[in-house]
Amino acid sequence: MSPDEYCQQKTAQSGSSFYYSFLFLPPERRRAITALYAFCREVDDTVDETSDASVARIKLAWWRTEVSAMYKGTPTHPVTQALQPHIATYDLKEEHLLAIVDGMEMDLDQSRYLDYAGLQKYCWRVAGVVGILSASIFGYKNTQTLAYAEKLGLAFQLTNIIRDVGDDARKGRIYLPVNELQQFNVTAADILNFRHSEKFEALMAFQAERAQRTYDEALALLPKEDRRAQRPGLMMAAIYRTLLDEIERDKFHVLNQRISLTPLRKLWLAWKTYVRT
Repeated sequence: MSPDEYCQQKTAQSGSSFYYSFLFLPPERRRAITALYAFCREVDDTVDETSDASVARIKLAWWRTEVSAMYKGTPTHPVTQALQPHIATYDLKEEHLLAIVDGMEMDLDQSRYLDYAGLQKYCWRVAGVVGILSASIFGYKNTQTLAYAEKLGLAFQLTNIIRDVGDDARKGRIYLPVNELQQFNVTAADILNFRHSEKFEALMAFQAERAQRTYDEALALLPKEDRRAQRPGLMMAAIYRTLLDEIERDKFHVLNQRISLTPLRKLWLAWKTYVRT
């Protein structure tokens, strides 16, 4: 199996909404974004699939070394071997890839966030920089597009947090800011014990409104001349906002189930956005 095939398999198996937007890219850009996404999955799995935190830290340290080796032209992992040829072409920054690793390590150090400002720091590392790297691969003329991509990455992560409240609670993590739980009289115990209530619905409606506002702010930043090149991000936004709408319609029953869209619906939304853009 070649490095590109490894990344393709890793991405397809994830079932991620991102996969459907990649299908519409030219071959070289598709290989680059697939390798980037596979890198993110590998690093994320290092934390989520390793029960011993000390072992996970060792593995993350290895990934930092591997990123450095990739920029020196000596990668050893299939993901970095697939990504390395695209570094110069799309001006992918080493510090951004290392920020992703740092973000994943935050999950080993922190399972609560006191306020939204603290949560944003985490989101920037695990999603904002991914948005910037992705926009670089998709192509842009106006540097303001990077601000759009960073904000869009934040919106995606806020949506993930809403969708995954129950899954994260099963791992002992709560990404909803503590001061906002207090504002709506929802306790950490309510989340960890999967207690759905009207108070919880109000809290989640607050989270969803912020996510929707973040999508609007991101899209307002996208320069007209780069809309065509940035179609993959717009496809992802269409899929994620539809998912968010579904979660809202279901009254935020996310503690005991994971709400998702069917692959066919994701493909339809991606295609519709591609045509309209």
